[in-house]
Amino acid sequence: MTIRLGITLGDPRGIGPEIARKALGDERLVALTTAHAVHWVVVGPHGTEQPVDHSIGAWAPTGIDEADRARAGALAGRAVLQAADMALSGSLHGVVTAPIDKAALLAGGYDYPGHTEMLGARAGIATTMMLASDQLRVVLATTHIALRDVIGALTHDVIVSTARATRRGLIGDFGIAEPRIALCALNPHAGDSGRFGDEDQRVLEPAAREAGIAGPFPADTVFVRAMRGEFDAVIAPYHDVGMTAIKVASFGSAVNVTLGLPFVRTSPDHGTALDIAGRGIASAESMIAAMSMAIQLVARRRAKV
Repeated sequence: MTIRLGITLGDPRGIGPEIARKALGDERLVALTTAHAVHWVVVGPHGTEQPVDHSIGAWAPTGIDEADRARAGALAGRAVLQAADMALSGSLHGVVTAPIDKAALLAGGYDYPGHTEMLGARAGIATTMMLASDQLRVVLATTHIALRDVIGALTHDVIVSTARATRRGLIGDFGIAEPRIALCALNPHAGDSGRFGDEDQRVLEPAAREAGIAGPFPADTVFVRAMRGEFDAVIAPYHDVGMTAIKVASFGSAVNVTLGLPFVRTSPDHGTALDIAGRGIASAESMIAAMSMAIQLVARRRAKV
């Protein structure tokens, strides 16, 4: 049975169209596409769907000045919502999203911190962000918020719900029957018995115990332990500690996976790279990884039906 996967091209000023074109021509992805009978659909910025052919240059909107951030954000946002609606209706089994510019998205009328929150709102479901590679899986308990707001946002309930979403994702999408999940500490040395903050003992430790996960463990060791095989995933308390770990471990091959949606959504682990867009030098490796993982996740879900 055919797998239908959508591709949104992200900010039209960025490298999204280029890396999508390169990925679709990559022999590794072509082989995987053929093996799983995948039909790729480009969800255009004007709310239309176009079957994949070899004219990807026509997929990106033309006539957008590099400085026209609002128009670029509006087009990117419309494509994401169109793809989400197609997936929610069942016409797509999953969506792979090229990078968006978050400031442009806001300027274009879409007040979301990023894809994860935007897709969750469209589906009416709480979503969780995972970054996954062959070396490491990291899940973010808090995402796109200022560092000064993390302590207030990192509540007992947030940690427990993130742990549950992580466990469901590891079992359902990654086929891990008994996931081993660790919680990364918030403070240096996990607070060092309260000397560097009491949040780890007062909030994180009881939440981890209730959720049935290990930790909290200091950030300077927990990711290494996971990479050595001790844990299947690490929950990071805030964006940059988790993103730094996964990008140091696997930059260019990691994939952003949205947990909690009724359809598969993946994305490369990098941004729009506006500084090199249009020069033909962008690497498609993370996009290839995102598209490959989307195929594998959909295939695993469908095998259970």
